[in-house]
Amino acid sequence: MLIATCVVKLHVNGVYSLKEKRQIVKSIVTRLPKQFNVATAEIDHHDVWQTAVIGIVTIGTDAGYLHGLLEKAVAWIEQTRPDVPIEEYAIEFR
Repeated sequence: MLIATCVVKLHVNGVYSLKEKRQIVKSIVTRLPKQFNVATAEIDHHDVWQTAVIGIVTIGTDAGYLHGLLEKAVAWIEQTRPDVPIEEYAIEFR
């Protein structure tokens, strides 16, 4: 069994409060599991207005499939939230 993780760092443009940031992050974190059957959470930079770090996790036996699933999740964020550009992301297996 493999555990695939993806850490996505987002630049949250045009927000001037943590409340605004949390609305944007919550919409992403709640919609990703519905689209891709993955677990998600905001994992870092909780108190920074214009930066968010989201963790995405899934498990399975096929590394290629898991990698592709996480790549699709990242692409989905880019397509559905162009106002929240991805600064960087990394996929790892354990």
